[in-house]
Amino acid sequence: MSVNKDEIKFPLFHSYLKRFVDLTDNEWLALEEQLRVRKLPKKQHLIRQGEQAKEIFFLISGSARLYYEKDGDEKTTYFFFENNLVGDYLGCLTSQPSTINIQALEDCELMYFKYETLTKLYEQFPVYQIFGRKLAEYLFMGLDIRLAELLTLTPEERYLKFINTSIKRKILERIPQQYIASYLGITPVSLSRIRRRIATS
Repeated sequence: MSVNKDEIKFPLFHSYLKRFVDLTDNEWLALEEQLRVRKLPKKQHLIRQGEQAKEIFFLISGSARLYYEKDGDEKTTYFFFENNLVGDYLGCLTSQPSTINIQALEDCELMYFKYETLTKLYEQFPVYQIFGRKLAEYLFMGLDIRLAELLTLTPEERYLKFINTSIKRKILERIPQQYIASYLGITPVSLSRIRRRIATS
């Protein structure tokens, strides 16, 4: 009997969910049946500002960035890598047009399900209500930490914290310097100066 290649990838997401909740076989199967796989070529957008977000994605391979755009100026605020949830969760919650852009920085493969699927699972299985709450708490903590760094640390302190985190080192290897500078809230020229200053100190 042939095996659907997509089904081989679904256990990756199942393992990820265990960070939040333990699912019985029936609880997992209810979500697994709704999972789909999508490929996103480098530089293409998963979500564009002004569109309605309707899906929650799980990044199997590749990388992407989240950025805001106003008057042609882009501000990168987050990077996604393998085993990351990706999407506009706020847009899904509010049913309002998205205020963010998510763009592939490498060729990406993603697993996804409709947010509507999750809301239906809330009614069927209480464990998914726990997952939704823990997911919201996880995203809130990430935003709070990010805001605190921008408000309390100097650009050089932000960079030092950035390179001393293993996941951030992965960013340095795979993400163009201009996006790293934008993430840190500085210009590429300022980033180059900081890197030279640290290298010679």
